[in-house]
Amino acid sequence: MVNSLQATTTLHNGVKMPWFGLGVFLVEEGEEVYNSVKWALEHGYKSIDTAAVYGNEEGVGKAIKDSGIPREELFITSKLWNGDQGYEETLQAFETSLNKLGLEYLDLYLIHWPVPELNKYKESWKAMEKLYNDGKIRAIGVSNFKEHHLEDLISEAQVAPMVNQVEYHPHLQQRSLHEFCKQHNIQLEAWSPLKQGKILDDPTLTDIAKRHGKSTAQVILRWDLQQEVVTIPKSVKQHRIQDNADVFDFELTEEEMKLIQDMNKEERVGPDPDEFNKR
Repeated sequence: MVNSLQATTTLHNGVKMPWFGLGVFLVEEGEEVYNSVKWALEHGYKSIDTAAVYGNEEGVGKAIKDSGIPREELFITSKLWNGDQGYEETLQAFETSLNKLGLEYLDLYLIHWPVPELNKYKESWKAMEKLYNDGKIRAIGVSNFKEHHLEDLISEAQVAPMVNQVEYHPHLQQRSLHEFCKQHNIQLEAWSPLKQGKILDDPTLTDIAKRHGKSTAQVILRWDLQQEVVTIPKSVKQHRIQDNADVFDFELTEEEMKLIQDMNKEERVGPDPDEFNKR
């Protein structure tokens, strides 16, 4: 049982990654992102997830620096944007992100989307392998990759991806992808675990929440952890950042897990990775 905000899963290269973290998608650069990260770190979060396209890496970096927490105690993730794919472009984009964050290395760097029209993710991966082998990134992975993208990437990779971060919530459980990732020792990570709030009034979830004296959001996040999925809920409110992390003092029963599993519709709020080519 995952029983604390500092609990970790061990990636296939031995790096320990927190099960729970703060995501900062759509959090504005400046005071908003600075405060979100500051409050999370003060509350005991160790993992912060950003991306080049979020446009807030500088604010994240400033909050990390001002926290005074030793760098080695934190787990910082960023992502390569679609328009920066390609070998040399990836090397440059990584340095830009690192400089904006004010860090000497990243704990995890992800290819943000497969971008089928570009078909450059294998070139990008070779650059990420170099950065990994050079010690600039402790772990490398992908985001929004389906099974066929992963199979294609792994077929030529020297280093297999350690993480796949995808849209994942009770209405989009991606079970075959989850099973594929388990078989290949790739840690699944959830973005939009609360379906952007669109699932919080679901009667199945509200009933389970009442039984435990918890919120529906807390029930979903606990479900993620019991499914062995890393989760990174986003919030810009201090009390919600704290509440989201209050999921380590209860456990869902097998029956409750089954009720949530039965909610699956394979319904996305984000784009389909086979069709998303924005850059």
